[in-house]
Amino acid sequence: MSSFDRQRLWRDCVATVALALPLVAGQLTGVGMTVVDTVLAGHLDAHTLGAVSVGANFWVLAYVAALGVMLALSPSVAQLAGAQRHNEIGPLFRQALWLAAGMGVILFFAVRVCVPFFLEWIGVDPSLRADAQGFVRAISWGAPALCGYLALRGVSEGVGLTRPTMYFGLFGLAVLAPVGWALMYGRLGFTPHGATGCGAATALVLWLQFFALLAWLYWRPVYRRQQLFARWDRPDPKTILQLLRLGVPMGVSVFMEASLFAVVALILAGFGETTASSHQIALNVSAVCFMLPLGLALAITVRVGNAVGRGDERGVRYAGYAGIALCIATQFVSAGAMLLLPERIAALYTSDAAVISLAAQLLILAGLFQFSDGIQVASNGALRGLKDTRVPMLVTVLAYWGIGMPVGWYLTFPLGMGARGMWIGLIAGLSAAAVLLFLRFNRQAARGRWQDAARPAGVSPADTGHNMHH
Repeated sequence: MSSFDRQRLWRDCVATVALALPLVAGQLTGVGMTVVDTVLAGHLDAHTLGAVSVGANFWVLAYVAALGVMLALSPSVAQLAGAQRHNEIGPLFRQALWLAAGMGVILFFAVRVCVPFFLEWIGVDPSLRADAQGFVRAISWGAPALCGYLALRGVSEGVGLTRPTMYFGLFGLAVLAPVGWALMYGRLGFTPHGATGCGAATALVLWLQFFALLAWLYWRPVYRRQQLFARWDRPDPKTILQLLRLGVPMGVSVFMEASLFAVVALILAGFGETTASSHQIALNVSAVCFMLPLGLALAITVRVGNAVGRGDERGVRYAGYAGIALCIATQFVSAGAMLLLPERIAALYTSDAAVISLAAQLLILAGLFQFSDGIQVASNGALRGLKDTRVPMLVTVLAYWGIGMPVGWYLTFPLGMGARGMWIGLIAGLSAAAVLLFLRFNRQAARGRWQDAARPAGVSPADTGHNMHH
């Protein structure tokens, strides 16, 4: 940056926050739906809670795979919007719907085929397997709706309209509680279906969210400029392949982090009820706190993508660095709470003294990785805005599975540190990802490094060069 413009940095921070707040709320509603499922299952009986918990751990992997691939749409739309090429957004969106349909069908069959095998392979209690499989089979019917909903979200967020993410997240949360109650407990004329009813309720809500957001995009005048539904397009393999080339590395990156936490949970489950419960408390608190930097990261993607579309080099840097700075600032709050009040936070979840004691120790470790977590997710969001996804994918594989898991395993087993060892491994993996991804963005944001890789198709250097120093 040739000269530091404090006012511009402030404007970028304000714009990013305005864009991010509905996204943060939308992400929190996603966590809220998991909480609703857990509470309903827990009040039914322990068996149903166990089955839903096991099934949900597998479903979340399918969810993050879909989320990662469909994330390709938001930066693509943001770059087109920044370049004022709104007439190209509609055709791209319609191809994304074809991709979503294909992804939904693949995930539908994948979870139904793979989950029974993995339930047996990891040694899940046979008494839980049938109901866990029932949950997964039922919720799998929502896979196509989930992928379609993510495509609709992506195009809306890409053009800078993020409030629908909040609106329809809250809508899904409000509908899930009564529908889940009716199907699980056998109310309002339904027969009780337990864990299977929980999965069916979530699948139904996913379809309701999809059709409601589809109607919103169709009827709202603000989307007419993009001509999202101007005509019916057949699948275009070239465009779909371009989205996959961008989205699959994102999907792998998201999956690497999610699978790391899932495997850590499975490993620690073997240490007994106290360890498993303590880990779950610390993980839940971390997941809720993570929604704030994650929402900011989604906004950073749009802001950086818009700057790329404009050919605004300084805009790329300011949007990225402002977003990363905001994430660091927000993490002071979550880190402070975990480091200063770990016992009080743990006591909100349980009255078991042993669980509170261990959970408090894990929360202190969770507090230590808040800054790394914020920097890595913000840097990744900025890189998505540049459509730089392949190197970040390799970074996440290295950081989480080449550093985090080996360090955690060594500390947990050979050194006998138990759950604390695994959490120190998480700190190591997230810290490595934060450093490497930030350095990658810093390098790519330098003059000229992002232009050829990130410029929307058809934009020549001559089209963008006159904007480079504005």
